[in-house]
Amino acid sequence: MGMEQLLEKYFRPGRLPHIWCPGCGHGIITGAIVKAVDKLGLSKDEVAVISGIGCSSRASGYLDFNTANTLHGRALPIASGLKMANPKLKVIVPSGDGDAAAIGGNHLIHAARRNIDLTLIVYNNSIYGMTGGQYSPLTPKGSKATTAPYLTIEPAFNLLDLAKAAGATFVARSTTFHVQNMVDVIAKAIEHKGFSIVECVTGCPTNFGRQNKIGSAPKMIEWQRDHGVMIGAWNRMDDETRAKALADGKFPIGVLYENNDVQEYTEAYDELIKRAQGGK
Repeated sequence: MGMEQLLEKYFRPGRLPHIWCPGCGHGIITGAIVKAVDKLGLSKDEVAVISGIGCSSRASGYLDFNTANTLHGRALPIASGLKMANPKLKVIVPSGDGDAAAIGGNHLIHAARRNIDLTLIVYNNSIYGMTGGQYSPLTPKGSKATTAPYLTIEPAFNLLDLAKAAGATFVARSTTFHVQNMVDVIAKAIEHKGFSIVECVTGCPTNFGRQNKIGSAPKMIEWQRDHGVMIGAWNRMDDETRAKALADGKFPIGVLYENNDVQEYTEAYDELIKRAQGGK
């Protein structure tokens, strides 16, 4: 299906063009979500998109699914309530690096711990874009931000390792350069029965790029091209080569972890109801 047909089928009329800054990768990620939904053959009524607050959270307003733009950091518990009420829905949560890892960090680890069937898409542009360029828990150490004029001294979370340790059963990463890879991993994340997280590395030329003198939006996408390594190639590296790649700022992309042997939360809850009704 062509982009014009996708726009007509999945986007709300009269909401485009979007208001994201020129060069922002958030439109690419939102487009990848739509392409993944279309690839899976899902109807609009089968999908819900629940967002919090931030640049990424604008996505829910453009998409013509069951949508809600909720509170800062609180999209996951609201999405969890929706999933509990209607387990048949495919619930997707677009969230920024601040929204997911800072004010929403506690909700993230508990959603992962429960293994509830949600798909969290983290639009990781390494900064708070909407509120003026403050640093987030995913801002790389040594970066400049409006709240770190003399550079950040805190190490960034490895969000995917954090989510995996908390209990996430599907963990993936992609970038706005590797668009087809992003569509594929988001589709697999939506299909997965359990808590899925996809980190989508994107660029914020207006805040992160400008403050850190990285250059134009194309330069930021070229950086993604040069630093994202497909998981197959990453796994073939020996320890020394992988250590050098990490030191150079490179990272693996693709499906990094999947476990299909953990019971999903709404299914476990249904069993709990049956036990309660049976008095056992």
